[in-house]
Formats: sequence, C-alpha cells, structure tokens
Amino acid sequence: MPELPEVEVTRRSLAGPLLGARIHAVRLGKPLRRPLGCDPAVHVIGHTVGAIARRGKYLWMPLSTPAGASGGGLLLHLGMSGSLALLQGDVAPVGRHDHFELTTSQGVLRLTDPRRFGAVVWSAGMDTDPARKLLSTLGHEPFDEALTPEFLHAALKRRRAPIKPVLMAGDIVVGAGNIYACEALFAAGIHPGLRADRLSRPRAARLLAAVRATLSRALDLGGSTLRDFHDAHGMDGAYQDHAAVYGRAGQPCLRCGQTVRRSVQAQRATYWCPGCQRR
Repeated sequence: MPELPEVEVTRRSLAGPLLGARIHAVRLGKPLRRPLGCDPAVHVIGHTVGAIARRGKYLWMPLSTPAGASGGGLLLHLGMSGSLALLQGDVAPVGRHDHFELTTSQGVLRLTDPRRFGAVVWSAGMDTDPARKLLSTLGHEPFDEALTPEFLHAALKRRRAPIKPVLMAGDIVVGAGNIYACEALFAAGIHPGLRADRLSRPRAARLLAAVRATLSRALDLGGSTLRDFHDAHGMDGAYQDHAAVYGRAGQPCLRCGQTVRRSVQAQRATYWCPGCQRR
C-alpha cells in the first residue's frame, strides 16, 4: 500500500487543482528513501506545475520555468505508507511524519510518510536519469492495448514461480499489488500457488480480464484504505469493504460457501478460496 489505484486516485485529485500552480517554497524534512537530488532554489522554486501523469506507482509532476521552457519535473513515490494532501487556507503545523512540502499558489502539497519508504526525485525528464532508471523495469500498464492475452501468456511461460508473486512483481504488468492480486486471482478462478508457466492461454486471458476489472472497480471506489491512505482532499477509499477474499480468512466464500484461507507467499499475506481457485 498504496498500490496503482490509490496512486491514480491521488493523481486525479491533484491534477486539476495544481495545474498551472507556481511553486513558492520547498520544505524538506527527514530524508526519504531517495533524496530530491537538486537545489530546490534553482530547479523547483518559481517553476509552474504542468499536467501530472502516472507511470506504475510513480507520479510525474512536470515543471516549466518562468520563461516557459521545460524545467524537468518531480518523480514522486508514496512508498508503503505515504499519502499526499493538498492543503488550503490555514495549514496545520508540520507533523513528525511530514517529510516534504511544496508551497504553491494553489495551496501546500504535503507528503506524509510514516515509514519513509517514499521518494521525491528531481529529473530533467522522464526519459533521462534518475527518472529513466527508476521507471525502466516497469511492465505494461494494465489497460495498455499492447498488453494482450497472448503477450501475457508468453511472458508467464518464462516464469516458474507461483503466479501471485509473479503478478505482483510489476515487470510484466504494473498495478496488481497484494490486495488486487488476491482479488484478481479469485475472480479468474486461479490458485495463487499455481506456477506461472503452467497457466494455459485461456486462463491467462481470464486473468488479464480479471486484473483489469479489479483495478477498474478499485478506481471507481477510490482505492483501498487499510491504514494510512487517503486522496489529496482527505477522502478514504472504499474498495476494502467490497473485497471478495482479501482480509476474509475464516469466513465463507461469497461464491461457493467454502472457508476462505490465508497463507503467506513471498512474505505477503495471500487470501484465497479452496473451492473456487484450483491448481
């Protein structure tokens, strides 16, 4: 957490309000996983925010100089517990977990990250280092037309690990974090421990459709709020209240009535139904 739906919800809640905002000041708190990597007075202050984009779980905030030229941009990652808030009016004092702020003409953008696994990195462009290096290992976006069932099946044929950690790795397709991988595998009727290279072409097609449907549903519900996540205006997500298996260990499956089980894969909790998800 946060995963792709939460990051996209954050992007949508910031894109309009920050478009065209002028940056007046930058405040840096305790170091994050990756430092800003620039002199804020030179590369950020006085610049204008462009249309915020998303790539995987990263947000790209393009900047332009006062003269209208490209000013590079900020690549932001929310880590495991981060959230961005756009504060207006009387801004609350900085808290112990508030590690980055942009004071702009449209309000104060504040990153709160209790575990400090997030990142705010300046780069001259998305296609130049350090942004290029951070983004280079990402797989297809889930709704990319190039991500076909045939492509997914061929990619899975090269993996001998269980399908759930392969799905979560993000180098084939981005966006299927722990919650959404569990839910998509349930929707597709695929056991999370099945080896990826043993998925048939029809099952790979069902899995791709399930990933897309699951992420679409999560976006409609504002993502998932288990502990820390909320959008830039303080709204929580509601997907967790509609999950079919995630967090429901010991409860009856909503589809077949068998008891939902919990196991651990790659140090992450996995929820699945033994009746609906067979190897």
